[in-house]
Amino acid sequence: MDKPQLEFFGAGLPRPAGSKRGFVVNGRVVIVDTCKRGKEWRKAVAEAAREAVKNDARFPLSGPVAVMFQFCLPRPQAHLQRDGLPRDSAPVTHYIRPDVLKLARAVEDALTGVVYKDDAQIVVELLSKEYAAPGGVPGVRVYVWRAQPGKRPW
Repeated sequence: MDKPQLEFFGAGLPRPAGSKRGFVVNGRVVIVDTCKRGKEWRKAVAEAAREAVKNDARFPLSGPVAVMFQFCLPRPQAHLQRDGLPRDSAPVTHYIRPDVLKLARAVEDALTGVVYKDDAQIVVELLSKEYAAPGGVPGVRVYVWRAQPGKRPW
């Protein structure tokens, strides 16, 4: 695997990006995200990204980029034993809501203008979601590479 240009962890409860709705107000287009709690999540990811790229003149990147987002979500209480460890019957993978693509959309938006100029620059993307380890912190691990034609960074 190639070394990424950027790697950081954005702590917090991952929230999906809601549907976008556009309105015209006084002749100007206003776009609103319908996910109410997603704003705080995107702000936390953007702040973690700003801290990670601080004093690095390469950012925001221009040109094609490849990204990998690894989401860590908390386990429901019903999955846990009294000692906090997962029950034997608890699922290993996180295959319930939220949708990993909507989680990624929120992070892509949060990184726009900080890590890359526009999320349309993303040409390769690898996504995963899993349960956070017992006692672990929920959030997203972000990896960013400059994309090279015909080559995957991972």
